[in-house]
Amino acid sequence: MSRPLLVAYRALGLGDFLTGVPALRALAGAFPGHRRALAAPAAIAPLAALVGAVDAVVDVAALAPLPSELRGADVAVNLHGRGPESHRVLIAARPRRLIAFAADEWLAGDHGAGDHGAAPEWRAGEHEVARWCRLLTESGIAADPRALDLSPPAAPAPPAARGATVLHPGAASGARRWPEDRWAAVARAEWAAGRAVLLTGGLDERPAAGRIAAAAGLGPEAVLAGRTDLIGLAAVVAAAGRVACGDTGVAHLATAFGIPSVVLFGPTAPAEWGPPPDRPHHRALWAGRRGDPHASEPDPGLLEISAEQVVTALGVLPGAPPRRLAA
Repeated sequence: MSRPLLVAYRALGLGDFLTGVPALRALAGAFPGHRRALAAPAAIAPLAALVGAVDAVVDVAALAPLPSELRGADVAVNLHGRGPESHRVLIAARPRRLIAFAADEWLAGDHGAGDHGAAPEWRAGEHEVARWCRLLTESGIAADPRALDLSPPAAPAPPAARGATVLHPGAASGARRWPEDRWAAVARAEWAAGRAVLLTGGLDERPAAGRIAAAAGLGPEAVLAGRTDLIGLAAVVAAAGRVACGDTGVAHLATAFGIPSVVLFGPTAPAEWGPPPDRPHHRALWAGRRGDPHASEPDPGLLEISAEQVVTALGVLPGAPPRRLAA
């Protein structure tokens, strides 16, 4: 007899996936007999394998119709958003039960998704990890927001990554990209302090990483941007001594692997997307100003963070704690 299907829908990026890990683990504990499919970009699959809570990643684009293999699920869970657009995607796939935040359109109409119970209410300003755990808890499923940790990937990291300071200057939007000259100043200071420095990023971020390395007096071997895939990037972060980055997926990798980090926030608040407050080996820097996270130019609040502040924060980071891996 085939197992019933559970679909967890989170068709978003790296940081979104990592903040959803505690919810995915909670679903695995609540539905151990189900085949658990994560509807997300295929690139997430190697990291999803480290979670131990997902049987398969089914490649989907955000808000696109689900493929036929995900239709008619026993349970569908909307870990993507508050609706109604994401609700419609799941409702169209006709699950027997839909777990999602309340949306007037869904609750008032013929949603065609079987039982849904009393849907929890969305709360503005809630931390992203806590939000999805609360969705499950208020739906009768125990969830622990502390269950964020991942084991390092089996893929070997470059020897130079062991104990190095990893700087990740890129971000998905210009609003979250700190100026290159400030990253160069941080790189110079870390090198002067006797720490190896590596610059990571995607292929499109390699030119910027190269300019930062050159301005800091580092050789081309310090530039790993464009030379790793996602699991390779994860291996580099897991091997690092410390990480400095903007509000990006790499910040959540550092949290997941327990690597001390300094995270620069601009248009969004660390209370919503930052390292959990119970992990003192991370430092969130924020000027206290909000802005447009999708703007093309660096956020004014982000620009209030100086290179000296980042260097100081890196210099006082505590060592990595023992790993707290989920059972």
